[in-house]
Amino acid sequence: MQIVISLLQIMKFTIYSYICFLFFSCFFLRSSSCYAFVANDVDSRLMVISAQKTLTGCVVGEDGVPLAGATVLEIGTSNGTVTDMEGKFKLTVADDVMLRFSFMGYKTQEISVGGKTFLNITMVEDAVELDKIVVTALGIEKKEHSLSYAMSQIKNEELTRVKMPNLITSLTGKAAGVQINQVSSGLGASAKVSIRGIRSVAGENQPLYVIDGVPMLNSSSEQAFSAIGGTANAGNRDGGDGISNLNSEDIESISILKGAPAAALYGSQAGNGVILITTKKGKSQGQRSISFSTSLMFDKAVSLPEMQNRYGVSEVIDSWGERQNLPKNDNLKDFFSTGMASITSVSLSHGNEKLQNYFSYANTTGKGIIDKNRLSKHNLTFRETSTLFNDRLKLDGSVNLMRQVTKNKPTVGGFYMNPLVGLYRFPRGEDLTYYKDNFEIYDESRNLNIQNWHTSYDDFEQNPYWIVNRIQSKEVRLHAIVSLSASFKVNDWLTVQTRGNVDCINDKLRQKFYASTAPALAGTNGRYIEMDYQDIQFYGDLMLMMKKQWGDFSVNGALGTSINDKTTNSTRYDSKTASLYYANVFNLANIIMNGSAALDQKIDARRQLQSLFATAQVGYKESAYIDLSARNDWASTLSHTKHEKRGYLYPSIGTSLILSRLFTLPEWVSYAKVRGAYSMVGNDIPPFMTYPLSHITAGGEYLANDAAPFKEMEPEMNYSWEAGAEARFLNSRIGFNLTFYKTNTRNQFFKLPTLAGDKYAYRYVNAGNILNCGWEIALDATPVLTKDFMWSTTLNFATNKNKIVALHEELKEFVYGPTSFSSSYAMKLVKGGSIGDIYGKAFVRDASGDIVYETEGSNAGLPKIEGDGNTVKVGNSSPKFQMGWNHTLSYKDISLYFLVDCRYGGKVLSQTQADMDLYGVSEVTAQARDEGYVMLEGHRIDNVKGFYKIVGGRAGTTEYYMYDATNIRLRELSLSYQLPASWMEKSKVLKKVQLSFIARNLFFFYKKAPFDPDLVLSTGNDNQGIDVYGMPTTRSWGFSLKCEF
Repeated sequence: MQIVISLLQIMKFTIYSYICFLFFSCFFLRSSSCYAFVANDVDSRLMVISAQKTLTGCVVGEDGVPLAGATVLEIGTSNGTVTDMEGKFKLTVADDVMLRFSFMGYKTQEISVGGKTFLNITMVEDAVELDKIVVTALGIEKKEHSLSYAMSQIKNEELTRVKMPNLITSLTGKAAGVQINQVSSGLGASAKVSIRGIRSVAGENQPLYVIDGVPMLNSSSEQAFSAIGGTANAGNRDGGDGISNLNSEDIESISILKGAPAAALYGSQAGNGVILITTKKGKSQGQRSISFSTSLMFDKAVSLPEMQNRYGVSEVIDSWGERQNLPKNDNLKDFFSTGMASITSVSLSHGNEKLQNYFSYANTTGKGIIDKNRLSKHNLTFRETSTLFNDRLKLDGSVNLMRQVTKNKPTVGGFYMNPLVGLYRFPRGEDLTYYKDNFEIYDESRNLNIQNWHTSYDDFEQNPYWIVNRIQSKEVRLHAIVSLSASFKVNDWLTVQTRGNVDCINDKLRQKFYASTAPALAGTNGRYIEMDYQDIQFYGDLMLMMKKQWGDFSVNGALGTSINDKTTNSTRYDSKTASLYYANVFNLANIIMNGSAALDQKIDARRQLQSLFATAQVGYKESAYIDLSARNDWASTLSHTKHEKRGYLYPSIGTSLILSRLFTLPEWVSYAKVRGAYSMVGNDIPPFMTYPLSHITAGGEYLANDAAPFKEMEPEMNYSWEAGAEARFLNSRIGFNLTFYKTNTRNQFFKLPTLAGDKYAYRYVNAGNILNCGWEIALDATPVLTKDFMWSTTLNFATNKNKIVALHEELKEFVYGPTSFSSSYAMKLVKGGSIGDIYGKAFVRDASGDIVYETEGSNAGLPKIEGDGNTVKVGNSSPKFQMGWNHTLSYKDISLYFLVDCRYGGKVLSQTQADMDLYGVSEVTAQARDEGYVMLEGHRIDNVKGFYKIVGGRAGTTEYYMYDATNIRLRELSLSYQLPASWMEKSKVLKKVQLSFIARNLFFFYKKAPFDPDLVLSTGNDNQGIDVYGMPTTRSWGFSLKCEF
């Protein structure tokens, strides 16, 4: 083992030193090869110039349908082109040349020009059409039909049809078993991605993101964890994520490895699935290609609360007054403006068979639906690939840079520092315009402007326009990814590959709270927060890869080692309630740095993962396959345990049978396959759990660690198996993919009180068993396919059942969400329950299930409430099933695409509605007052105000504010027109121009909840399915333009 560690350490040093050498060598060789190529090309042109002519033609399939994007290349040169949308091409060639015609899924043809001026080429489908090559774990290429597990692939068109600032949200509804929720923070929001359910309670639940075979950082400097107000009550903040930093136009495709068998080669990183991103590279047809795209989207807040406008103010702060003829003020419409997002991208691709270049630049700008919220993002990408020494050596280098500036990002929800609290609670009939125009007034005693509001603004409720104008923030993120790979073909069946990567994220936050902002939270002179957060990750691997054929048998295997080293440095200054020496002077020197302030710092918090892995796939007659893989990880997070030296092994086995090749099936069956797999993968634990550390506060106070070292710590382990079937019918016009999976996650880690006599207060334990099982179905069909008209449709369906099979013997329940005064709910794990169960207060019921009512006192006639301490289970936000159904209809140059997204089942909690009811501002309370009673499960309650006073509010009756999470919506819409190819030919510059009307979240076909159930407070495990004054969802529509030159 020591030898392996030494080799890995040497490899880490040599690989990254080698990066620089190879990078500059690549440029040097590129220059000389370019000059040689140009010289040769010039000589050849001089010899044949007199015999050259313009050749035209058309490339179609066997059914006569034009093939757009087919490659036409003059053999032995870089002279080539691709067919347009009508399958036509034009190329200047000599009379005696040979042309190569190629297209994915079709046999390559070599045709002699032979004096012809027009060629009509009919491409024949490859008999091994199913032998499409796909990229799998670690970037290993395999034939798609040989896979023993489910994998979904999303192509670039699906990501860029309706562009979003966070590209991963474009996957919503397009892959079975993948649930995507956007954090409700507007522009630049993070996304929570769950693949086949939630497996871990305290660990990470986000998938691993991999770019061109190399893991990438998906860091977030902060996420909301409280329904009240985030870190030190400064407001819930969304710190962003790494995946949103990428430019969607740079991506060729995304492959989703859903289950443990698919992701097993990533070992302890693969517990939540893997999303593989394959990026674009330069084209080898010899022509320069320029692509330009721009889109402009307008955002409008929808699913806003329904406010009443006929019962006025009472008791200064609420709206339980008498019915009046009130002015028709629409405070919400006036507060939310029309947002805008513009995404523009340009890319340049050029190359030949030896060298390819790709360069792109993208700019994203936008303004949110709340005033002052702005986003600006710049992406710059350069990639170069080259082949040397008769194509035996391949070099691939890329640089990806991103800079994003977000100003005044709104809170994602919660009560503190949230403008929506004051906006929604504001007494009906009163004029908010006055407080908009006069959000601050001059205080002569302090010689400065202070907040102006109709009631106390110590903590929860503040003037929304004060928050917008006088809580100012600026977040700057820099993200840089530099990668280089080199592969050398030793012989026909053996290749050596090495890759190196540096990935760095740097976040800076400056946030100013002006004096009189929530004095109970920010002090009298204001509050200042300054944060600097940096993650840097080094990755390197070395692999031997073989592909060998022995008669009917084939072997595709890899053996390798890798190292992943991540270091975090962060510093956060926060004046908190210690406040500032001088009001509204925002710098570090002005912070009163005592025990009430905060200074949190991480210095070189480092974690490292060293690995050995091997995989082998044995095939027989391209019809039967068996897959074996194993990975051993040595994780620094398991230091001081028995696994420190021996590591942890993650094995996998799978098989697939191509029935359509093994047996003679009816002619209408184009393809049939069954598959199955079993694997064990892990989920790495947070650092310093096996040997916890102590801390020193900003005031110099020593805070001793309260948890005992856990030297028996084991990583979370997923034991997973899946089985599936795939088939295609009627010349592949109809197809389905069916998968059943079951995953048991054991060794969850919990923090428990220590046994009597121990010097520590707490201890960690491994325990628990969480089950996830479900079905995934994907159906696709092309019902109509003619020369002018095409209709294709795809439907995906997934269901997942989550169950807590076991907890620790000393643990009756595990609370992982907010408790106490913060809200009327808690997130708990109880044996027999599920992750996501919401507990709170409920109505007392008798043996028949009927609600019991008070019979005496001031609450006589009102329902009895139980569950103080949030002890009653009231629901779970997880859907029973999800479905996405898309259609594409094309007629000549016009194309219509739409996606309907459905989520069925689950219950969500709206504390926003509960608080609005308590204050009497909601329409439902006005309707009850109009009628003079409330109907509760068939029982009439005449004391309307009394009823809402006991059920409403953040500490009210949770059960009453649980809503059905079912919703069906028009998720995406695109109506496109492509200008005729004849116009493009006349322009002599343009190859393709497409104009589109695009929209997202246009409307709901069905929705019962008063908010969008897809929006979440954070990407963490708690606060899921909870709405606490969250930002509203938006309806987006706009236009896009795409051009190719």
